[in-house]
Amino acid sequence: MAFLALLEDLASRQIRRQRIFRDHEDFFANDDDWLMSRFRFPRAILLTLCAELGPDLERPTLRNRAIPVHLQVLTTLGFLATGCFQRELADRSGISQPSLSSIMSGVLSGIIKLTGRYIRFPYTLSEQADIKVQFAAVAGFPNVIGAIDCTHVAIRAPSQNEAAFINRKQIHSINVQVICDATMTLTNVVARWPGSTHDSFILRNSSVGTRLENGAVRDGWLLGDSGYPLKRWLLTPFPNPQSTEERRYNDVHTLTRSVVERTIGLLKGRWRCLDASGGRLLYNPEKVCRIVRACAVLHNMAQQNGLPLIMTDQQANDPEPDPHVYPPDARNIQAVRLREDVKSRL
Repeated sequence: MAFLALLEDLASRQIRRQRIFRDHEDFFANDDDWLMSRFRFPRAILLTLCAELGPDLERPTLRNRAIPVHLQVLTTLGFLATGCFQRELADRSGISQPSLSSIMSGVLSGIIKLTGRYIRFPYTLSEQADIKVQFAAVAGFPNVIGAIDCTHVAIRAPSQNEAAFINRKQIHSINVQVICDATMTLTNVVARWPGSTHDSFILRNSSVGTRLENGAVRDGWLLGDSGYPLKRWLLTPFPNPQSTEERRYNDVHTLTRSVVERTIGLLKGRWRCLDASGGRLLYNPEKVCRIVRACAVLHNMAQQNGLPLIMTDQQANDPEPDPHVYPPDARNIQAVRLREDVKSRL
């Protein structure tokens, strides 16, 4: 009779498997060097970040083994910093892979909420003053308020609109616009366009591009490569320098603008999940864009706290020249005159 009762219970699924809890690793038991190598921040900053994200991550639960906030944050940072497979990170943290996948979304959302505090474009004169001085100190190029470029983050082929995500290297990607200052701090990041989108289109349809086109900045300009059109607020190189002055202008322009390539290299070197050497991100495009935005916020947190990152020469630059070169636009007379004026001043 007992055997028949057992079979009946199994048939009606009334017997539940015993839950097995794994011990969570105490990451904070390690020193700052160890924490920096795995999570890119020392203990003090990690604790502050956990405290800021805590209200969004502490969820009411009837279970007695809820995942602590610090474990949610550190495990997510571990993925962003290394690009490891989720199962490997989950095993290291003592949680399941489905749990890691679930908590990562909440941590990313919490970090993205901090964007307004850490990523701001310098529209006012007071914000621009120091930036202009720092850029001028590089090679003497005047009135620069930012350097702009785009970079690609490789992704798995999406199930919808796949062709739109194939970039010029025939790789599925997200094309990310980056603007930075001379200290490699990000002042604008746009991560929402598929890999086939042209760099100039992204700028033209971004809030920064729209505001600058409408005259939000009267005395200052961005530096961009020849993949961008010459504007009164965006100076590009001479496409075919003929004189010594034009070659000098191009040399100084390239040297000054190169900070954005180093910034992209630093961003991807610090958060290896974005770098192609770590493989492609195996998520849908929307989630990849959220990962990029979260990494941008964390990058600026590290920069503002003066946290170093030792990179290889390959990581230090991220040159992705755009094969499209804009010819001089005679209709944009003001921009042409501005570039000529800067050439003469140099």
